[in-house]
Order: sequence, then C-alpha cells, then structure tokens
Amino acid sequence: MSLEDRALSSTVIPSACDPQADAAVPPSIAAPAGGGHPAVRGQVDVVLPMRHAGCRPLRLAYELAGPEGAPVVLVSGGISASRHLAASATFPERGWAGAVVGEGRALDPARLRLLAFDHVGADGGLDAVIDTTDQADAAAVLLDALGIARLRAFVGYSYGAAVALQFAARHGTRLERLVAVSGAHRAHPWAAAWRALQRRAVALGELQCADGQGLALARQFAMLGYRSGDGFAERFDAPAEVVNGRVRVAAEDYLDAAGARFVAKTPVVAWQRLSESLDIHRVDPAAIDVPATVVAVEGDPLVPLSEAVALVEGLAGPARLRVLRSPHGHDAFLKDDGRFDAILRDALAAEVAA
Repeated sequence: MSLEDRALSSTVIPSACDPQADAAVPPSIAAPAGGGHPAVRGQVDVVLPMRHAGCRPLRLAYELAGPEGAPVVLVSGGISASRHLAASATFPERGWAGAVVGEGRALDPARLRLLAFDHVGADGGLDAVIDTTDQADAAAVLLDALGIARLRAFVGYSYGAAVALQFAARHGTRLERLVAVSGAHRAHPWAAAWRALQRRAVALGELQCADGQGLALARQFAMLGYRSGDGFAERFDAPAEVVNGRVRVAAEDYLDAAGARFVAKTPVVAWQRLSESLDIHRVDPAAIDVPATVVAVEGDPLVPLSEAVALVEGLAGPARLRVLRSPHGHDAFLKDDGRFDAILRDALAAEVAA
C-alpha cells in the first residue's frame, strides 16, 4: 500500500454516507503575473457523517496559497476566522492571519503551501449541533479531494487549535507536526459558562426581534475574554463621561464597533452553533502521538495555563509547552510583535528547514 493509500485510509467516514467530492484533482496554481505568492480558492461538495447530526451534505470552501509541490500546512483560526489567511497577489484583501503569515515569516507562502477552509457551519446554512470532530473529519475529506496525502503541519489557533487536536487524534497518520495555540483538549468550565451567557444574550435578542443587537452584545461580551485586563487598561484608561444623561465608559465605542463589524459578516445561527461546538469539545490527549507544540498565553481566562499544562502532560507523543506573555490575552497571536513568529518558527524548524 502506498503512502497516499495509507493516509487516505485513515479518514473516518462510515460507508453509509457514501461521501462524494467534486474536486478529485488537486488544483494547479500558477504564479501571478504581477508577482507575489500564488493562491487559488475553490469549493468541494461532500457528504459528511457528523457526530450529532447524522450524514449531511456540505460545501467546503477553501483557499490554497503557495507554490505547487511545497510542503502543505493547514492553518485554522477562531470562530470568526475564514479561509483567507493573508493578502496575496491573487486576493489582495486583508486576511485574519496577516500578523503571522507573510514573506520571511515562519508561515511564508513563498516556501510553504498554506491551506485553510471555512469552518463547517460558518455560512449559517447548518442549524445543527457541530462538533470539533466534524471539523477535523471535514479537513481530512478536503485533503482527499485536493490529493494531499499528508500535512507537514496543522497550525491551529483558539477554536482552530481544538480542531487541530481532533485532527491529530483522528487522522494522525496524515500529520507530521501539530501546533496548538490558545486551545486545549477540553472547554474550561469558566469559559463554557461565559459562552453560555453570550448565547443567552443572542436568545434574548431573538425574543425582542433584534437578532443583530443580541449578536452584537454577545460579541462585545466575548471581546472581554479575548483581550486582557491589562490591555484594556492601556487603551481605555480614561474617566467615564456623562452623555445624554447616562454614564458611558471609555471602552464602549470600541466594543460597539467590534459588535457592529461582527454582525455585518456573521450569521446568528453560525455563531451560536460554533460557540456550542467549543463547549462540547473533548479530545483524549493520550490519543495524540504526533510531535506537538502547545502555546499558551499567560493570563488567558478562556484557556488557562493549567489547561495547557494538563494537555502537554497527557499527550502520548513528544510535546513542548511555550508560554507567551502578552497584554493582548487570548488573541495575542493576532497582535504578533515577532515573538509568536519566533515561537512558531522554532516549532516548525525541523519541518521547513531548507
């Protein structure tokens, strides 16, 4: 049996679902005439056996950037992340991972082929319980469709770290290296309770026929968990003001803008289901024997350092824990000042060395 055959056989898909994909041939990526790294987008139609929702027809939207034949790294982000990682000659709009993807960085699309896909359910078209195992299996099906037998690495941030851990546990033969950032093997009880209250804000908005307002409020609550108290103190250390007979604190303009941006691009049902997905996330660290680097942010209330320590101690394969000190809290990787890139470069050094 070839390496590709062995890798494909690791995909966990019941035959009753008879999954079909519309992209049996890997896309050919030509370098753009204007320079810069090449990139392509596509969609793959599949039937995915979901853990809690049965077999569902889904469309997986992906973006693949970098030279053909280069090692493939799958990158997955938080709930609001998309398939578009960073600006390229082909797709010049700003991406969510622009702070960690680029020329000269550890994730350099000039020497790596970077793959990302929209999370299952992110388009709002799936109103069903979504598990991180579903996301991991979707990634494996996508690799099949693109003809990618094995990943050089899976780099996951936040929700994407949970997906990366599930992928390593369920499809470890297709993976050389795991990097899990601001994510762990289970939902911390405090974080789960915090997200449950956010979902109640959305439900209250729906009762008031103000779905957008409910989602905006939930996002504003979430921002308090994504950023640290020190970070808020640095940016918003100004006296509260009385405006139109009400007290308004310095951070409210920022929170209002964050809520409005999120509502403009996020379906309510997508956020609800992906939020739930984090809270039912569970993976046995002992099932992961892939070499792993776990990155924790000191003071992160959503994924405390103690959870990262427990994860590393439970992993079956070689593992390292790196701790990042940052005023940006849980989302420190999105505000990278070079330190995270150094951590990631070290984590991937053996895989990307020339």
